[in-house]
Amino acid sequence: MNSEIKLLMDKSIEMIKSSKTIYLCSHVQPDGDNIGSLLALGMAIKKLNKDVSILKVDEIPKDFLFLPNIDMIKEQNAVETIDLFISLDNGDIERLGIGKELALRAKKIINIDHHITNDNFGDVNIVIPSAAATGEIIYHFIKEMGVEIDKDIATCIYVAISTDTGSFMYDSTTSITHLIAADLMNKGIDLNEIIVNIYQSRSLSRTKLFIKTLNTLEMLCKGKIAVVSVSRDMLEECNANMEDAEGIVSYIRDIEGVEIACILKEVEDDEIKISLRSKSKINVAEICSKYNGGGHKKAAGCTINKSIYDAKESILKEIYNYIR
Repeated sequence: MNSEIKLLMDKSIEMIKSSKTIYLCSHVQPDGDNIGSLLALGMAIKKLNKDVSILKVDEIPKDFLFLPNIDMIKEQNAVETIDLFISLDNGDIERLGIGKELALRAKKIINIDHHITNDNFGDVNIVIPSAAATGEIIYHFIKEMGVEIDKDIATCIYVAISTDTGSFMYDSTTSITHLIAADLMNKGIDLNEIIVNIYQSRSLSRTKLFIKTLNTLEMLCKGKIAVVSVSRDMLEECNANMEDAEGIVSYIRDIEGVEIACILKEVEDDEIKISLRSKSKINVAEICSKYNGGGHKKAAGCTINKSIYDAKESILKEIYNYIR
């Protein structure tokens, strides 16, 4: 940890200690890094004998409902005064959803994230793009707080890091990431419980959607681009929801020869959410930034307000510029 980050962490910890009303907030479509980081920091703050609330702004994926103290993340009653608002794993204040209003009313905002596209919307911004996951930053933050990382906190941080590194397969994973994971395992976490709940509990409806989505697969540019689509009709036919489409884009990325994988998800009429994955040197965050999206070099997303057909034409036009 460099001296600048340490100063920002120490300043943030003092803000936590001096605040009475503290709100943490999930973001829309929360993932494992977001959920795990929120719970870990929330439990750590409670160990300082501080009252802390974690605001749920969107449904929690069922994969993470096994996490300790998951009921800490819930809909919250509005309060007149918010001393401190903490955003985790969120590069854009708009992604706070209903939490944005609370953030803007708070006296101070702490923004902790690892996305290179973060727009530094906090009063204090601890943004470390070199971190493999926000959970990795939270590990160091809790250590700096002087709070013991117990089994429950360790479980949440491990899930945060594991899910955001593709089970430690992404090249964002470093030796530091593995050292942290080793320390967390030494806290007595139940690794089998984590693996079964997150990676080995696919529902039948999710499986049906997976198969149906693969039937839309298109291989373009001599197999360098893989594209699939998920429509609302497909969700209805499979009795699934959009959450069930998670992981498909990574699956098609793993096809031999593919450099960029793309999934288009029809959320509403003329609202298409796009996820891109890369396993080459192509920066998909740069592609998504052209649509006010972002993320990481090899995993990014955006929204295009067009029909699913027109959105596909638009994103492919941009992708073609990066394929040689």
